[in-house]
Amino acid sequence: MRICVYGAGAIGGYLGACLAARWPDDVVLVARGARLAALRANGMEVRGPGAERRSVPVRCTDDPASLPTQDAVFLTTKAHDTPRAADGIARLLGPDTVVVTAMNGVPWWYFDGLEGAHRNHRLRSVDPDGLLTRRIPTAHVLGAVVWTAAVMRTPGVVDVDQRLRLPLGEPNGAISARVRQLAARLAEAGVESPVVGDIRAEIWLKLWGNLAFNPVSVLTRATLAGIARDPGGRIAVRAMMQEAEQVAHALGVRFPIDVDRRIVMAETIGAHATSSLQDLDAGKEIELAALTGAVLEMAEMTNVATPAIALVHGLTQLRVRIRDAHTQT
Repeated sequence: MRICVYGAGAIGGYLGACLAARWPDDVVLVARGARLAALRANGMEVRGPGAERRSVPVRCTDDPASLPTQDAVFLTTKAHDTPRAADGIARLLGPDTVVVTAMNGVPWWYFDGLEGAHRNHRLRSVDPDGLLTRRIPTAHVLGAVVWTAAVMRTPGVVDVDQRLRLPLGEPNGAISARVRQLAARLAEAGVESPVVGDIRAEIWLKLWGNLAFNPVSVLTRATLAGIARDPGGRIAVRAMMQEAEQVAHALGVRFPIDVDRRIVMAETIGAHATSSLQDLDAGKEIELAALTGAVLEMAEMTNVATPAIALVHGLTQLRVRIRDAHTQT
């Protein structure tokens, strides 16, 4: 099975190392810049959890057009980078290629084929001009949710605090042969990958924490545990999560746990900086559109009031503008 991991940040690097360690000749990473140079020189180094440390040689390129058609493409870019990657990904697709959307937030295909009043609605927040819808048809897509805590502080070196768990699911809910085959392949590489019948519910469970903790961390510079254990921080994220739960309910999604249990899930990860705080410090674009932006769009669609989410979304945008203005001066 030819496998491409498209994006070699912390998540893509960790996943790529797991797969390449098992199938070195069949796995390739698409990377660029300093990350590409580091991978070519030293491979992908994964440190942790615990005292584990390994360096895995990986095949890599910055030119997806140089690659043959792939059997599976794991899309591990930031959500806002995905439109820029769309043409490259499209070049890798054959009739049976599977594209696994392993990113944070609401995926562009969320409403494709979904029964109800919003069937086939295009989310402007994540696919503003419809490019992703056109270039990566949902027939190729498997949904995924990334559960781990990983940081790439140096190109080609990933620090992992929590082992990778990657639930997979068909957008239409079917337990298909292709999702079972890919989940089994991931398990062979040491990645826990259960097949779920409702991938959208799993997406919401992850999103529920991300949409609150990520922007609040940008505003406060606090870690996951720091936000959850601070009275003011907990009030803020709880209010946002309660509003998001109402949006999810309006779309027919029910969570298997309550809001306080979900906050505890984030707290137990510990003193981990969210990916958005990492991006703030690195001067990168913040992953906001697919988190709070998409939820605000869905709230408007379902007539659900979300004042806390709107407030934090706006303040986070202001925080990033201030950072960028200081950088330019």
